Amino acid sequence: MKDASHKLNNMNNIFEVIPKNIKSEIFETLIDSDDVQIERIISKGHKSPESGWYDQNKNEWLIVLKGEAILLFADESSLNLKAGDFINIPAHKKHKVKWTDPDTETIWLAVHY
Repeated sequence: MKDASHKLNNMNNIFEVIPKNIKSEIFETLIDSDDVQIERIISKGHKSPESGWYDQNKNEWLIVLKGEAILLFADESSLNLKAGDFINIPAHKKHKVKWTDPDTETIWLAVHY
């Protein structure tokens, strides 16, 4: 058994390697398998296009780790998410990002399953 100071291979920090200038939303796949995809999303004042919706074939569990965002759903309901808030979005529930904080990065962790 290795001592506690041993670092696992591929260990990273979710809050590191964030560009200073984020011209467009950043989607980074962290894990990708047949059953699960985990991605880090970085937004800063970004939102979804006015037309169109996310209409995904898989469920999506997401959490805001830093920052703030507003999700809009096709039924016109909306949800304000702050750091620590999470939601499970069932497959084919149409949604989009209405707003993210323009003054700080919003860091999301999304699990598609």
